[in-house]
Amino acid sequence: YVVFSTGSKGSSGGASNWGAGFLPSVYNGVLFRSGSDPVLYLSNPKGVDSTSQRQTLDAIQELNRQRLGRVGDPEIATRINSFEMAYQMQSSAPELMDIRQEPQHILDLYGATPGKTTYATACLLARRLVERGTRFVQIFHEAWDQHGNLSGDLKRNCADTDRANAALIQDLKARGLLDDTLVIWGGEFGRTSYSQGGLGNGRDHHGRCFSIWMAGGGIKGGNVHGATDDYCYNIVKDPVHINDMNATILHCLGMDHERFTFKFQGLNTRLT
Repeated sequence: YVVFSTGSKGSSGGASNWGAGFLPSVYNGVLFRSGSDPVLYLSNPKGVDSTSQRQTLDAIQELNRQRLGRVGDPEIATRINSFEMAYQMQSSAPELMDIRQEPQHILDLYGATPGKTTYATACLLARRLVERGTRFVQIFHEAWDQHGNLSGDLKRNCADTDRANAALIQDLKARGLLDDTLVIWGGEFGRTSYSQGGLGNGRDHHGRCFSIWMAGGGIKGGNVHGATDDYCYNIVKDPVHINDMNATILHCLGMDHERFTFKFQGLNTRLT
């Protein structure tokens, strides 16, 4: 589970946005940074070669496994998994992040430029991750809080994201990956369709209704579900509760949300 954060500021919720909730922390996302080291401390310090590192890691992992067998703490299992994942990342992540390997027509399709941290680059890296078997990729583009300067900021955000979104879907489809990859675009809540405070150049938060779109992964293309009133204030047709949306996502992943549970604090907890 890999996370990218782009836009004019980082993710406001921080690590809680890619945490695992009541699931063990082994299922947390891994935030990728820009630059040659997408994960902190990925490169070995001077004087440490791969052989000595592997021997050291094996010794630490054995101690961790012994401790896990004694106390059964799931956080120890998380640590074991994290150490091993980090070792694998040292050889795979730098190659993954090097989009200079992509042909020019693919870079042009996304609007991505090697060496620049952009939403377009994140979309291209998402496709590279999916190709390599990463199960979940999440991209944050947090720059949509337009209480003012809506006209300029909204155009800039759409220019940042629309082309790259379309390119990701087109690229996945061309490579035969879209049928079993579910692409979801959404946000934390909606925005009013009218201007905020009479200023004429901003919109306020709006939790009554908002739209998402999904593509691939078993979703019926070209289908629109639900409608709002003329003022985009209330839902007037086919509302979808957040639990129903999550149930649909789980269904696309091959899971029955009523049967898929996890033991948490003595209860069989459902993700919905």
